[in-house]
Amino acid sequence: MAVKRWLASSLLAFAVNAAAQEPIRLGMIDGLSGPFANAGSAVVRNLRIAIDRVNARGGVRTAEGQRPLELVTFDSKGNVDESLIQFRALTDRRIPFVLQGNSSAVAAALVGAVNRHNMRQPDARVLFLNYSAVDPALTNENCSFWHFRFDAGADMRMEALTEAIRGDSSVKRVYLIAQDYSFGHQVSRLAREMLAAKRPDIRIVGDEFHPIGKIKDFAPYIAKIKAADADAVITGNWGNDLTLMVKAAREGGLGAKFYTFYGNGLGAPAAMGDAGVGRVLAVAEWHPNVGGAASDAFYQSFRNRYPDPRDDYVHLRMQMMIEMLAKAIEQAGSTDAIKVAKALEDMRYVNDFHDATVRAADHQVLQPLYVSVMERQGGEVRFDNEGSGYGFRTVKRLKAAQTTRATTCKMERP
Repeated sequence: MAVKRWLASSLLAFAVNAAAQEPIRLGMIDGLSGPFANAGSAVVRNLRIAIDRVNARGGVRTAEGQRPLELVTFDSKGNVDESLIQFRALTDRRIPFVLQGNSSAVAAALVGAVNRHNMRQPDARVLFLNYSAVDPALTNENCSFWHFRFDAGADMRMEALTEAIRGDSSVKRVYLIAQDYSFGHQVSRLAREMLAAKRPDIRIVGDEFHPIGKIKDFAPYIAKIKAADADAVITGNWGNDLTLMVKAAREGGLGAKFYTFYGNGLGAPAAMGDAGVGRVLAVAEWHPNVGGAASDAFYQSFRNRYPDPRDDYVHLRMQMMIEMLAKAIEQAGSTDAIKVAKALEDMRYVNDFHDATVRAADHQVLQPLYVSVMERQGGEVRFDNEGSGYGFRTVKRLKAAQTTRATTCKMERP
């Protein structure tokens, strides 16, 4: 009898230990091949270092014990149809968390897919964590209880950029150029509306859309911008569409300023070179030269992990997302989508150089934003981008309250 009791207790202990060690899987669906593979690879690096940081302290505490996080990647090839196929593969494996961001069109499709899946399979619900898809509709008319956005929306980013333009008296003639999909059209609309309100003296001399991920030579577009005599360009382009455009601008001798969403990485500074100094501006929730020992240590830890200059593209928001998710799972005591979502609502993330809050009404993260300008390394620019010799210096910091936008979200809660 004693042997049976010992065997039963041993098996129970083994089962408990096995459950405690079972990883919490995070399924990333994004383009890891195709024209935006470099953007997808940059995301993977940021997520891995954040996951390793959580696991180094023992993983995530749940009712079953400490559990490590594990990243599982699914290659969407950067298109909607493949993303939905990969989402089905993810749910077939009963992975509880979907991570995506590089494309608002994909994000919108995934929100719909997640909504349908969670309605049909309430015992296997998933939560969608969005790190980069910034179409305002995702937290307004198309908001979802199952979706959280950790990046600033396009309206918030444009608020910051146009605040910088408000104080730049040299800007008189603006050319708008954007990728031809939902996000690009939002960027154009927002730029027109905000410039009209803040700088009615500015003239819009061009408003162009181009196919996403298909243009290899932007020289004809740069020629149009020069012909329009634009002194500034506003673009939300990202990935190779941005890199190739700024390269063409340098080669074409375009002297206009570039007010960008993403001009501080993925090859853009190196592509522009000296022509970008004082002319290329970007907006983000953080950049390596914001200053302070804690910020410097955060950046240096990334560079130590990924010493190849080509891997140098750090996203605070992605690493913040993993920290907030881990905290929410611990508060919920499980990976149940409803419990974790409720734990994330109104959650605050604070470290020595950043302060962000999840707004419960629409699941949008509210955080400070920095507008920075490209400069040669030296002085305030202690860190360059991708070994290029060029980095970014803060020209304007906006508090979260300054970029917070009202939401029209009418969320249906389970």
